[in-house]
Amino acid sequence: MPEPSLYCVATPIGNLDDMSRRACQVLAEVDCIYAEDTRVTRQLLSHFGIQNRLVSLHDHNEAGRVAEVLAVLAQGKSMALVSDAGTPLISDPGYHLVGAVTQAGFRVIPVPGPSALIAALSVAGLPTDRFCFEGFLPARGNARRKALAALAAEPRTLVLYESSHRIEALLTDMLTTLGGERQLVLARELTKRFEQVCRGTVEALLQAVRTDENLRRGEFVVMLAGAEPAAPAEQDNTTLLRLLLEEGLSVRQAAKVAARLTGQPRNALYRLATALAQEAP
Repeated sequence: MPEPSLYCVATPIGNLDDMSRRACQVLAEVDCIYAEDTRVTRQLLSHFGIQNRLVSLHDHNEAGRVAEVLAVLAQGKSMALVSDAGTPLISDPGYHLVGAVTQAGFRVIPVPGPSALIAALSVAGLPTDRFCFEGFLPARGNARRKALAALAAEPRTLVLYESSHRIEALLTDMLTTLGGERQLVLARELTKRFEQVCRGTVEALLQAVRTDENLRRGEFVVMLAGAEPAAPAEQDNTTLLRLLLEEGLSVRQAAKVAARLTGQPRNALYRLATALAQEAP
């Protein structure tokens, strides 16, 4: 290694053949490797015949590792940072460490490679010139619905990560908060044996997930088409519903009154009123 540096090394998200030769070389030559889960990384290193010292670095101990890493760099040594799969820091630990290392004047060098986010977008068939990555939404239903309501008008393709045991709940909340007509893509188990990419509306894919047990397994990248620009009538409906809710009407009452005043469908107004109510502090 030419100078003390921290290497952020991308590792496979499933298919081990996606490991780059450069990634193997760096992991073999650095003085030590900081890993999200040392057991997972040890299996990866063993597969490629790499022997090196592993140190754990995860959400619960990252702050305590910073001083240790800086001390190692100050001795002229180099190290690598890896997550369990994919590119470090993308919904994985390392943000505080990388910030501290750069602030201390040491180099942080990317070793690019697999990323579930980019892999999924490349096959989604949705606009990718602009997208909004939100990682994992809150696990609790109320907080998740509030987060979705805040993203309801986002015009860019929305990308989320989700686990197998919450995918049905996420799609249910999407249907309730955003409606069922938007185009949705579910990328499941990317690069693995049971890789699957499903496309359809929110409503159709929720029904598929509910009826097919296999669609509730694995790790998911969820990609939702961005919102269409609001028409003037929709903007007026938002203003009207917000005023009715501020006057103390329930969501159902506000939708009923707005439907009478505007002639718009009550179901659509009810969904909009629900989203607005969840936005309120």
